[in-house]
Amino acid sequence: MVAPDPVDARLLAVLAESGRAAVHELAQRLGMDPREAAMRLITLSGSGLPVLVGVECDPNGVRRALANAAAYGNYFGPPQSGPYAVHQSGPQQLPQQYGPQGPVSQPFPAQPQAQPQPQATWGPPQSAGWVRADQPQPKPVSRTGKVGSTLEADSLEGSHLQIQLVEVVDPADFLFTAAGYKLAEGERAVVVHTEVTNASQVSYTSLPDMYLVLVTKTGETVTKAPVSLSSRPAHKLGVQPGETAGGHTVFVLPDETEVIQVRWSVRPEVDLNTLVWTIDD
Repeated sequence: MVAPDPVDARLLAVLAESGRAAVHELAQRLGMDPREAAMRLITLSGSGLPVLVGVECDPNGVRRALANAAAYGNYFGPPQSGPYAVHQSGPQQLPQQYGPQGPVSQPFPAQPQAQPQPQATWGPPQSAGWVRADQPQPKPVSRTGKVGSTLEADSLEGSHLQIQLVEVVDPADFLFTAAGYKLAEGERAVVVHTEVTNASQVSYTSLPDMYLVLVTKTGETVTKAPVSLSSRPAHKLGVQPGETAGGHTVFVLPDETEVIQVRWSVRPEVDLNTLVWTIDD
């Protein structure tokens, strides 16, 4: 059996404290993505460690979801692999349209008829991205700012988020060591405080700082460290409609590295919803 890496070791140490815990609770305590924690635990279990990874459900709720899937088509969407969708190859089938009572047949007319142009729509329903061509266009949303600024973005589920970069503590070595951690020679800690407001009726189910990174002067990115400081609590999973949730993200980087930006995204790669705060010298 190969010795676990430092992240696996911390995950196992927290698990060993109780002997039994939910995966999302372990991930929350360590400031990790629950999917990453689950994958690491499954890998550790397969390597020979005495770790059993299980799952529980609401049987009635799952049966209802399966019934809906059978009645209205592919309820669950295409198969997922991590945060990325798996696209199937082969002949493409035109999507079926649905009306209030289920599928609506679309027979071809015997004679060509002039059809009114459909109203164009963009974005998930009930989100800021849902716009019809005959409705007023929304005002442009700023995706850049400075420390203290509140920027807006839409999650993958369709929730509209307002994210404020409250504070950047750099260096934060005293906070790091006060929590019982030790920095290696030539390293420093940085702590970023953000607050997330869910300004929609759609629940945000991800970890708010899952893809929060630091951007260095050389263009490299620094991902968060899997640690949580008692004096600066980490983000909890999810933000409910109308709720504002705050949290602190810890980074460890070489002492000479110059940080120029803080970047937030809803997915690992940069997209239209990516937010960037510039750090003044």
